[in-house]
Amino acid sequence: MSSSKPAVKRRVGDEHRQFQEKWETQYFFIEHRGIPTCLICTEKLAVHKEYNVKRHYSTKHAEECAKYQGDKRAKRIASLKACLLKQQDFFKKATKENIAAVEASYMVSEMIAKAGKPFTEGEFVKKCILQAASIICPEKKSQFSNMSLSANTVAERISDLSSDIYQQLCEKAKCFDAYSVALDESTDITDTAQLTIYLRGVDSNFEVTEELLTVIPMHGRTTANEIFRQLCDAIENAGLPWKRFVGITTDGAPSMTGRKNGLVALVQRKLEEEGVEEAIALHCIIHQQALCSKCLRCDNVMSVVVNCVNQIRSRGLKHRRFRAFLEEMESEYEDVLYFTEVRWLSRGNVLKRFFELREEVKAFMEKDGKAVPELSDHKWLMDLAFLVDITHELNILNTKLQGQGQRGSAAYDNVRAFSTKLVLWKAQLSQTNLCHFPACKTLVDAGTPFSGEKYVDDILKLQTEFDHRFEDFKTHRATFQIFADPFTFDVQDAPPVIQMELIDLQCNSDLKAKFREISGKADKYGQFLRELPPNFPELSCSDFYF
Repeated sequence: MSSSKPAVKRRVGDEHRQFQEKWETQYFFIEHRGIPTCLICTEKLAVHKEYNVKRHYSTKHAEECAKYQGDKRAKRIASLKACLLKQQDFFKKATKENIAAVEASYMVSEMIAKAGKPFTEGEFVKKCILQAASIICPEKKSQFSNMSLSANTVAERISDLSSDIYQQLCEKAKCFDAYSVALDESTDITDTAQLTIYLRGVDSNFEVTEELLTVIPMHGRTTANEIFRQLCDAIENAGLPWKRFVGITTDGAPSMTGRKNGLVALVQRKLEEEGVEEAIALHCIIHQQALCSKCLRCDNVMSVVVNCVNQIRSRGLKHRRFRAFLEEMESEYEDVLYFTEVRWLSRGNVLKRFFELREEVKAFMEKDGKAVPELSDHKWLMDLAFLVDITHELNILNTKLQGQGQRGSAAYDNVRAFSTKLVLWKAQLSQTNLCHFPACKTLVDAGTPFSGEKYVDDILKLQTEFDHRFEDFKTHRATFQIFADPFTFDVQDAPPVIQMELIDLQCNSDLKAKFREISGKADKYGQFLRELPPNFPELSCSDFYF
């Protein structure tokens, strides 16, 4: 009897359907607080779906509204909208006494959303609060009971918060002198492609805003044309003009970077139609670093490590026995870690933990009657140790590249530093100098033979991969250096439009001293440019700063 995997239930709420403006005229529906609402009977629908809206109108209001056509229909809609707003104003006045309860409801709803908990958790939270209040402050328990945290209320609160954040972002976007977008397309657990668009903009005061613009589900083919259409809609809905578009960052997929019909090419074509200069196109620096690490020869090591971990952790009894065994051995660690390919830092963490527990794993597997010969092979163990050391350094680099508000120049500096370290490590391995390879040194100190030339080739491959994949960043290296230290930058390498101002800047002792004073601050570039006098108009341009 064959077993089949149960199908994942489709949830329309996850599809992020949007309200269509034509529904107002055709079906007497408006979007009120993010929910489709009938103007005639004020009934609300659960999802933004035309079939549901049309069915409601056809079954309940079609006959009585057929007499309203043209201007008469528009006047009727305007009248009904005015009545609905008056009703809402009445309810708002009636709830002024419960402002604190409403505010608390929003706060709890926000916490539920951030924690990724179900909306139904609101009722449980309320019960906990009431129980605590009955003990701590029973005289105020009635005030807590006014707080509404039903599933529908929590959903509505979260929708309100989301809409408010989006509106704030749109208001900020109106002041952007320049902006760029970053796109990533990946598939969720229901096999629905989700297109994520991030926005980064800078205003005239050199204040940078980074925020998630939108997440768009794509149920058909994720072609470059479809992604471009969704990007155009997102930019238009946010009120962002194409003339201020200066950069685009993608995940490097063919549909994104195709030379003729890829997303980047379509964006450049659109900018050309708008009469705007070509935008800077980059491949995500974190994604590129992760791809570079895949050039390492590690299949012979990872296959054994993953197999051992799976054998230990896949069966409950064996897993419990292994943990008890570690406790009996008084091991530093309580367990081995699972490996997850999609998590870039996973491999380094798994390898390091396995290396630390190699003796315990070997003894346990032998005791269980499933000896692993590789754990007694000196050459394999050295391969494991080398991979532990190099993936640890790659994880450190990956962590440095992460974080909001990080400038491209700082991220590329970290990549350049790692490339320089590779040159050093290559020379040291040739001389069997293991001062920066602690895992390898541990085995060598225990008597394991070491051949540095074997691993020099791996370092060389990694170095070549880094040089190749970061070519797009190298082309902008001169721009990065201007912001790193404009006072030592070679003026001949600067864009002609700022060369004269750059000479004046480098010869100004007061400005040089001021730049040195703020060099330790987080936003030293923006602060320094904000304080430049008016005779530096090009350097003070936020578009150039971006």
